[in-house]
Amino acid sequence: MKRRFWPPKFFKRKHRKKRVEPAHSRGQLPRILLRIYFAAGLMVVMTLLGTLGFLWIGRGTATFSDALYMTLITITTVGYGEVVPLHGIWARLFAGLIAFAGFGAVTFLFTSLTVFFLESDFDVSLRRRRMNKKIDRLNNHFIVCGYGRVGQNVGGELIATGRPFVAIEQDLPLLLELADRDDRLIWQHGDATDDDQLISAGIDRAIGIFAVSNDDAKNMMIALTAKQLNPKLRVVARCHEVRNEEKLKKAGADQVVLPDFTGGTRIVTMMVRPHLANLLEEMQRSDQKVRMEETPIPHRFTPRPLGNLKLRSPEYVLVAVRIGKDWHFNPQDDFELHPGQVLVTMTTPAGRMEFEELLKNA
Repeated sequence: MKRRFWPPKFFKRKHRKKRVEPAHSRGQLPRILLRIYFAAGLMVVMTLLGTLGFLWIGRGTATFSDALYMTLITITTVGYGEVVPLHGIWARLFAGLIAFAGFGAVTFLFTSLTVFFLESDFDVSLRRRRMNKKIDRLNNHFIVCGYGRVGQNVGGELIATGRPFVAIEQDLPLLLELADRDDRLIWQHGDATDDDQLISAGIDRAIGIFAVSNDDAKNMMIALTAKQLNPKLRVVARCHEVRNEEKLKKAGADQVVLPDFTGGTRIVTMMVRPHLANLLEEMQRSDQKVRMEETPIPHRFTPRPLGNLKLRSPEYVLVAVRIGKDWHFNPQDDFELHPGQVLVTMTTPAGRMEFEELLKNA
């Protein structure tokens, strides 16, 4: 029997929300319809005023039909002929004002109707152009391929920790809905297995890519394509079937995550180490956005004891040092730091940047 794992509540919080019409559509359509209603109402008012005015000008000789016809040909500037004679400056001035105001009302009505039919496509084009400009400015960013349930959680964590990324997704309405919820989202509509899509997402400047679609074959193709375009890129792939794990690694994935087994491990943790599980959940939910982070020591770093760095900040705590495959937990002040080692800290996003800056300038 095929085993299935139902993700914990916090992992699928967004997925359980009822899909609604994108906020973009809800926000723009009423405004456009209001313009159309206003323009149509203005046309009715202008027609009524013009008809009454021409009835008064042609009093005794003009019928209601004549006055209405005169108003319509004046507003539309057709001018077939004056069925209501215009004698005197005031009558002609009235006709001119009706023509000027009526033509403006007609133009406003038709431009509003044009916007109603074209606004959606035009807005999407503008958004794409705006996103392309933002992507061109990115450097050392991440690419999330597949922005469904898992991809959104990946993106949420990257946003929470202050890391820039580009989301690639084929579902355009979903992207627009999520972008309306959070204007920090940088997205690109398309198939992430396409070379051009990854190139447009700045894969040559990226430092990592997440292949987290719900299709193992697609994730395999993304990993293979990404490594061909940028061999230095780190690739983390999602995998459903255990048998595909090695294939994904051979395709170029540096790390493969199997949600079923990861979820099983977390279930055991919540049973036998409940306080640790609560700590991890509180770290996810806290306003400080505390995370476990790793920071490589730069190659230009001059070897020195740990105590010389004077790591004293409320924003981070040094937990361990990784040297090759070995771990050194709670290092003391006399511990010698060298380039290539990896420092593991419990830190906020601001603390991570402060810590990285400290090592860079040391």
